[in-house]
Amino acid sequence: MTTSSTGAAGASPASSSGFAVSERTAHLRAETALFMRDHVLSLVSHDLRGPLNAIHSWAYVLERKLDANDPNAQRAVTGIRNGVDQQVKLLESIVDATRAETKSLALAYAPFPLHPLLDETAEEVRSGLARSRGVEVAVDSQLATEQLNGDRERLAAALWVMLAFAVEASAEGAAVKLTAHVETGAWHATVAYDSNEAALNDPALPHLLEAFARKQAGEPREAKRIAWVFALCKRVAEAHGGSFEQSDTSGGEPVTLTLRVPLSAVAPK
Repeated sequence: MTTSSTGAAGASPASSSGFAVSERTAHLRAETALFMRDHVLSLVSHDLRGPLNAIHSWAYVLERKLDANDPNAQRAVTGIRNGVDQQVKLLESIVDATRAETKSLALAYAPFPLHPLLDETAEEVRSGLARSRGVEVAVDSQLATEQLNGDRERLAAALWVMLAFAVEASAEGAAVKLTAHVETGAWHATVAYDSNEAALNDPALPHLLEAFARKQAGEPREAKRIAWVFALCKRVAEAHGGSFEQSDTSGGEPVTLTLRVPLSAVAPK
């Protein structure tokens, strides 16, 4: 995995905070934003369909209760039903259609050694953000020669998001720890850090991730839902037949982000 610092005109792309980033980092930022967009659209589609279905059902109940000879009442019920139908069509034509391109994640399967992936991605985050933030990124790996059959580039991107967010959420002088091991035929990669909301949202500090995504990550989450910024991690893990988990930030314990992928990854049916 290599990084480039040269743009079309010899300059590096700028981050959201104005400091220069490599083309590789800029690509990863764009990928993160793309998957986040699709994740949010998916939530919108899911969360709106329930209430719309309920409104549609209650419109039929209301229709049976109203006087069939009252034209105003019948027009009102018809208007409610037509409004629901229009909203459903909007979801299908705009929200679902926008997601269609990236709904199925194409993977390039090939066996590769895991340990170099950890070192390369950690160094990418160190050089791209951690050093400028004064945050240490440490790697504690129990891996030796283990290999994984999967899409190395996609998995590297997922690991990058985990580490980049952990650095953004860490105060100056803090440490982010990446641990990795193999257990029951699966690769487990965990990023642990002490969350600092002030550091995460301080506009004066260097940032790579979108401000609204950082802010949303600090808001309460429904059970089993992840912060939007980790959409790429979740999609990549599940496409490999694995999983991604984000711990809660309560209790004063370090926050953990965990990626689990089978060594012989196959796409779920």
